[in-house]
Amino acid sequence: MSLTIAMSSAVSSLLAIERQMAVVSANISNASVDGYTAKTANLETQVTNGSGSGVAVSSITSSVNKYLLRDILSATSASSANSTTSDYYSSLQNLLGEISDSSSGNDISSQITRLTTALQNLESTPDDTSLKTQVVSDLDTLASTLRSTSNGIQNLRTQADQEISDKVTEVNSALDTISDLNKQIAQATARGDSTADLEDQRNTALQTVAQDINISSYTDSNNQLHIYTASNQSLLDGTVVNHLSHNSASSISDGVTYSGSSGTGISGIYVAGTDITNQITGGSIGALIDMRDDTLVKAQDELNNLASSLATAVNGVTNGGSATPPASSLTGTTTVAATDSLTVASGTTLRVALTDSSGKITSYQDVDLSSATTVQDVLDSLNAISGVSATVTNGHLTISNSSGGGIAISTLSGSVGSTDVSSYFGLNDALKGGTSAQTISVNSALLSDSSLLPTGTLSQSATLTVGDKAIGASDASIATSLYNALSGNTSFAAAGFLGSSSTSFSAYAANLISDIATRASNASSDADTSSSALSTLTTSFANQSGVNTDEQTALLTQLQSYYAASAKVISTANAMFTSLLDAVSN
Repeated sequence: MSLTIAMSSAVSSLLAIERQMAVVSANISNASVDGYTAKTANLETQVTNGSGSGVAVSSITSSVNKYLLRDILSATSASSANSTTSDYYSSLQNLLGEISDSSSGNDISSQITRLTTALQNLESTPDDTSLKTQVVSDLDTLASTLRSTSNGIQNLRTQADQEISDKVTEVNSALDTISDLNKQIAQATARGDSTADLEDQRNTALQTVAQDINISSYTDSNNQLHIYTASNQSLLDGTVVNHLSHNSASSISDGVTYSGSSGTGISGIYVAGTDITNQITGGSIGALIDMRDDTLVKAQDELNNLASSLATAVNGVTNGGSATPPASSLTGTTTVAATDSLTVASGTTLRVALTDSSGKITSYQDVDLSSATTVQDVLDSLNAISGVSATVTNGHLTISNSSGGGIAISTLSGSVGSTDVSSYFGLNDALKGGTSAQTISVNSALLSDSSLLPTGTLSQSATLTVGDKAIGASDASIATSLYNALSGNTSFAAAGFLGSSSTSFSAYAANLISDIATRASNASSDADTSSSALSTLTTSFANQSGVNTDEQTALLTQLQSYYAASAKVISTANAMFTSLLDAVSN
């Protein structure tokens, strides 16, 4: 080998080793960077005139297992979905609380139990004002809890919808990043530069997309990444991005749902004008859609089922009774107009009794309503009774004692709209807005004066006498019926996750709470399992493609020794050149 070739080989080796050392140093400094893979400076032999003249770095590459990366993308989507689901179930479980064994529990089931106990106490002493106050207070607490829990569920739905918009923005940003990286990779390839670092960045951005939405992807022959939804809706075609769009609702209430049509209900998620909401079944967005449109809706349905059944049971009893002494006026909760038509059964008779302030009857009349066909007909019949005033004010029927005493009613026979008169107009409703947990509340008249809680019934005796008590002394018939209604079995229709059942109100509430608790526990286990699976895959990927700092440090030491050897060759060749020149000059 000539000195010139030796010198050339040593210099090329020195330069190649410098690049190798730079790559290894970059590996060590980026070892903790997410998505970074170990790079290798690949060498090739340089040939001049058929003879080896040194080495050079031909390329800088990284070894990435594409199949393992695909599995990581799938696991990322699953883990993100399960984690989101678990978080929302945990929030839902916190709203419902835990079933308590003590009498002081704040969960709905415990509150129903306390209400039942209060009714049992009132049953023993129906004239005790303090016991009535306790019943009304417990009923109000229960209704308030139903409303606040319902509002909490709708707030979670609103939160999920707004999070969808945040995730859509995140996906769009990641798609823009990948599009830009595709462009940079194409440019680097055209220059003959390494694209390994750019591909790492692209893979990291791709995982961000997969975290939020289930996708499929492939890299074409030009090293351009293409991304599609699970149903092949294009999100990224090389450098062309099809952005997602979603208009989140400022608030969502019970009954508002995603309808799949623009302009109504909850907005869908669109790509290039196509609604892909139902195509998204994975990632955090898929989980948020499921919570917003299914899980939380079902929880609300269960709560509504409890509230409506409670209102039906309670009002069904209280409308058959009267306060002791009776109130001076009764205002219905049912919205009516004087012109509304009525279906009144033949032989329908309503007893109306007027009392003094102590509850003694001053007069009474049994009114035949059989011929009534409108609300106005009922008004006319009631107003024909001396001392009775009947009006429809602000859409509600009000009947009162003109003299300021009390008034009590009882349907002796027949029906209006297949129920008794008081129930039809809601004249003795203890609960209002009972069709939904979001609107249920205690009648404001009871909240103002708990003594107006019906505990007994107006006598239906044919020999009722003026001066008698309208409600018998210590009549606890309504209190007893209320206790039996709440403590006994009620037929609950299937709603949400719960099937139809015949059980008590407290047991139904307990079933609702325990079912959600079980689902929350399962969701947490699923989140842990999927997180562990993702961790296993990422560890495997790191072991195969990541940076082993110990190996890289040892390699750097080895390269430094190679560098010193190449430098020694150059130094020796320089000395030989000097000696040769000295010999020639002498």
